Parts: sequence; C-alpha cells; structure tokens
Amino acid sequence: MNATIARDAGSHRWLITVSVMLATIMQALDTTIANVALPHMQGSMGTTQDQISWVLTSYIVASAICLPLTGFLAARFGRKRLFIWSIVGFTLASMLCGAAQSLEQIVAFRLLQGVFGASLVPLSQAVLLDTYPREQHGSAMAVWGMGVMVGPILGPSLGGWLTEYYDWRWVFYINLPFGLLAWFGLAAFLKETPTERERRFDLLGFALLALAIGAFQLMLDRGESQDWFGSREILLEAVIAGLCLYLFVVHVLTHDQPFIEPVMFRDRNLSIGLLFIFMIGIMLFATMTLLPPFMQNLMGYPVLDVGNLLAPRGLGTMLAMMLVGRLITRVDPRWMIGLGLLLTALSLWEMTLFTADVSAYDIVHTGVVQGFGLGLIFVPLSTLTFSTLAPRYRNDGTALYSLMRNVGSGIGISLVISYLAQRTQINHAVFTDFITPFSQALTQATESGAYDLSSAAGLLALDAEVTRQAAILAYLQDFRLMMFVTLASLPLLLLLRKPPTASATPDTHAVLD
Repeated sequence: MNATIARDAGSHRWLITVSVMLATIMQALDTTIANVALPHMQGSMGTTQDQISWVLTSYIVASAICLPLTGFLAARFGRKRLFIWSIVGFTLASMLCGAAQSLEQIVAFRLLQGVFGASLVPLSQAVLLDTYPREQHGSAMAVWGMGVMVGPILGPSLGGWLTEYYDWRWVFYINLPFGLLAWFGLAAFLKETPTERERRFDLLGFALLALAIGAFQLMLDRGESQDWFGSREILLEAVIAGLCLYLFVVHVLTHDQPFIEPVMFRDRNLSIGLLFIFMIGIMLFATMTLLPPFMQNLMGYPVLDVGNLLAPRGLGTMLAMMLVGRLITRVDPRWMIGLGLLLTALSLWEMTLFTADVSAYDIVHTGVVQGFGLGLIFVPLSTLTFSTLAPRYRNDGTALYSLMRNVGSGIGISLVISYLAQRTQINHAVFTDFITPFSQALTQATESGAYDLSSAAGLLALDAEVTRQAAILAYLQDFRLMMFVTLASLPLLLLLRKPPTASATPDTHAVLD
C-alpha cells in the first residue's frame, strides 16, 4: 500500500510535504506558545494562578487521551479525511480560544483544541513515511522533525512577542493562516488511503487507556501545586492510572480484537524506539522549562530578551536536521544518535557551571550545542523506529511514538519542577548553617553595610539572598539530573537494529506484514 501511495504522490510530493509541515508546526507551536501569555490571560479574566493553569491542563489531557485513537480513526474513515477534519477543527477551536470571554469558555475551547490537535503530529509522520520511498525516509523525517522540534522551542519567543506588542489572543489567532494553507494543500494533493469498514472499535480497551492516560496527566500537571502524594486528589489519580493501565494490558493480551494489536511490539526497533523516545521526552522540554524562570527570576532578564537568547537553540536543531538529512543514508543512524546524546550531555554539564552572572554568550552557546545534539537524535531515532515496521501498523505506531514522547515530557517537566522545589529547601537549610557570628563572609558583609542584622528588614534581606543562592544551586542540580538521564539512554543504542539497505524493497524488511 505504501509503495502505491508513494508512487501516486511523487508529482506532488513537495506540496504535500509543505502542507503537512504547516499542520505540524501549527500544533507543535501550540504546545508552548500559550505558556508565556498565561499571566496576561489571568489579568484579563480575573482568575487565580491555579485556575488559569487549567488552560494548559485541559489541552494536555485532551490531547493525551485522544492520541491513541489516531490509528483506529485513520483506518476506519481514511487518513486524508481524518487529517483534514483535524486541521479544520483545530483551527476553529483556536479562533474560539482567541475570542473567549471567560475562563470556562477558554478551557472548553482548549479541550476542543486538544481533541482535534492530537492526531496532527502522528498523521503528519505517517503521511511523510508513505509519501517518500524507504530510501528517502531519513530525509523525510528530517523535514518532519524540524516542525516537531523547532515549533516548541520558538513558541515562547513568538508568544512573548505577540503578547507584548499585540494581545494574548493573537497566540491563538496566528493559527488561522497555518490552518487554511494546510487544509487547502492536503485537500488538493493528498490521496486517500483504503478504509477498513469492518474493523471494530474496542470501546473497553480505549476507555481503560483513556482513563489511565488522563488520570496520569492530571497527576503530573497538578502534583506540584497539590503537594503530590500528600493530597487525596493526587493519590486517587495515581490509583486510577495504575489500575486502568494494568487492566488495559490484561485486556490487550486476552481480547480477540484489542484496541492496540500487541503483535506490532514484536518489531524490536519499534519497541526500543518507543522506550528511547520516552527517555528523550523526559529531558526534551525539561531544560526549556527551567531556563526561562532561571533567567527571569534570578538574572533579571525581561521576557523578550529571554525569548531572543533561547531562540538560537532552535537554529542548532534545524542545522543538525539538515545535516542529518544528507548523511543518514551514508552513516549508521546509531552513531549519529550516540553523538547527539553526548553533545546534549556535554551542554547540560556546561549548564551545571552556570552562576547568576552567566553571560549571554554562555546561554546561547549551550543552547546551540544542546539543540544540535537533539537534532542529531530525533531524526535518526524516528527513522530507525519505523524502519522495519510493516506499513499497516504505521498509523498506530506513529500515534504511540507521539504519545510516549508526550508522556515522557510530562514526567520530565514534573520531575524537574518538583526536584527544584525540594533541592531549594534542602540547600536553604544547609546554607543557613553557615550563617553564624563566626562567618568571615557575613562579618565582611555587615561591616560593609550590605546587611543590617539589627533590623527586621536586614534579616529579611539576608534570608532572601540565602534563598536566591539556594535556588541557583537547585537549578544546577536539576541540570545535572537531566545530564544523568541523557547518559542513561546510551545503552539503548545497543538494542537498535541497523536499518535495511536502500536497495531492499519496501516489504522485504517490513516484519509482521
């Protein structure tokens, strides 16, 4: 089937690619572009910080729940039809988000955004894999990876600029031109795939998986604000997630027509690739979550400067992906993944040496190195994961690939935020042990007039400085943790198989077909 699609799409390949990438960038941007606008939304709608956070939570949970549906819906109704309706629905939901007048409205419309946007990334990956012949899959994944990776990196910069010079509503309105162009291109040039009308929907399997993912995402998103397992809400969500996941696994292994066919996991590259992208997902957005508050709260950078200094990270990713697209047919992809992991670990190690006086050059330098390393990882890993998978499993495989990346990202973000708060408290307690009358540094500070320890204001100022130094060290410890996670992914390279040669026919290495 994929060979026929690739042959039919040959004359319109670049037009399809551009249309697919517009949809991918539109969805990828929306994962981070709204974050910087939250304070403005909060002021506009008169809500608390906890309430406005549901603007992000609703989108994340809805997207995570609907992601696994992609494979079934594409098989039942056709990939082109699902893709176009997803684009139309996502664009309309974006317009409604921009026009929302209350918290209830924008949360409801963000839910719709998540429902329609869930399928965009896995469908775009599956379309490109089928549009290009197997020997060009590396180049296709390089183009696809630019949208998936660069979109979230540039999102905060673009969101900050739109919010600063226009209005927070434009972070949603900007999706309109992307959506219209993507819809027109796919409607005109993309061929429809055969449908499987006889395929039955496993309602129980989907319900169990949806409950597990939804409860887990809620736990991750609200854990820090609710004191994690000290909260009954978080405990309940953890129990629901664990129980439903267990029941889902049992159901899949015992049902005649399960929601996800377990036979596809016999493909070793797919199974290892899913585990690998989960590990990469843990550290993918973790650094981008830590750097903006580090630069704003501890270094005093304004929002626009933060966005400008973080943007070169995306340029490093784009450069690496363009390079990989040319080299992937000549160099074993596993070597490129290994080099990318080492470069990412190196950049994180350099970030453990940051201080509150770190220069803009050091921030840009480490960002470019890290972006380059991630670019070397993402494209070869995507190529290897699907290099031996039968074409009939691509819709389900790409959906699971995006799901594992998103779950890993959610875990990584929650992990670094919780670890940051924990280490700040521990560091503060340790540092206060050095605040004694016998401390030479404290004596010099009081003699110079920096602190007046005889007044309440002076004691508060001293405590604020101790807290600041404790937070700086906590950020560095977070960077070190992400470095260890990156290095822990290296052994997985030994389990990935080398991709089939370009001379092989499309079905020669497509196992389980």
